[in-house]
Amino acid sequence: MKLPAQITQEKLAAACVLVVGDAMLDRYWYGAVDRISPEAPVPVVRVTRTEERVGGAANVASNIVALGAKASLLSVVGDDEASHTLEALVATTGITPYFGRDPKLKTTVKLRVIGRQQQLLRLDFENTPENEVLASQSSTFEKLLPQHDAVLFSDYGKGGLTHIALMIDQAKSAGKSVLVDPKGSDYTRYQNATLITPNRAELEQVTGAWADEADLTAKAQALRQSLGLEALLLTRSEAGMTLFDGQGQLHVPAVAREVFDVTGAGDTVIATLAALLAAGVKLRDAVPVANLAGGIVVGKFGTATVDYNELFGARQ
Repeated sequence: MKLPAQITQEKLAAACVLVVGDAMLDRYWYGAVDRISPEAPVPVVRVTRTEERVGGAANVASNIVALGAKASLLSVVGDDEASHTLEALVATTGITPYFGRDPKLKTTVKLRVIGRQQQLLRLDFENTPENEVLASQSSTFEKLLPQHDAVLFSDYGKGGLTHIALMIDQAKSAGKSVLVDPKGSDYTRYQNATLITPNRAELEQVTGAWADEADLTAKAQALRQSLGLEALLLTRSEAGMTLFDGQGQLHVPAVAREVFDVTGAGDTVIATLAALLAAGVKLRDAVPVANLAGGIVVGKFGTATVDYNELFGARQ
């Protein structure tokens, strides 16, 4: 794929995105499934291999770095084994981490058990961070803001973005593009962001179901205007994605060659958008590129990234 006309690889390399949100550790246990347990009607997985990857906001930041841009990661983690493992993994990616630590917090871990190339079970380990740590995150954010071209809030509803409304106001006042991967049914906390990127289920939770495309457009534009957003990007899996902005709407069909695993596809889409906006690309030019990036990453297993050569060497 060709780069948008207004961007060069050098500009992308100079772009810097501040990612703020819930960083996680993704663990994978792979094994053979040869029998059913005599204790209960469940498969017995004989674990033969384990793997650890960065997840959540850390995966978003990793996608930005993979494209050749720079990323800082501001997050709150525990002071436990998982947090130190996560920090070590983050250090190998080229992300600059700014971790607030709370000894009472369990670093979020998602453990997936895989048998015969299928996810059989996921176990989540988590709790909510203390208010004192979240407050210190806000002061660190204020110090980091001038050094970055765009801010990306990766909200997984784990409690790490309690002060997001204030941070959005600060970022917008500083003239930064602000992108949000939203969560929950209250979008008023994302007021005045540049762009939010809900999927179908997330948008329905806020607007209610839509009867047809015209109804969807009306609901999406009404929500965008009520929140003071420049744009809303609806990611629609096999149906591609649709951008709603002041010019109307822009629909881009899906380009996935083969869907293997949709885990983290939304991370890749918003990371690509943030990197391109930070490098000076216009949003309507960035959306088809982000759509292609999402189409590439769903062909990979688990949380994954798309690098510069994969994306800009790809053909639609």
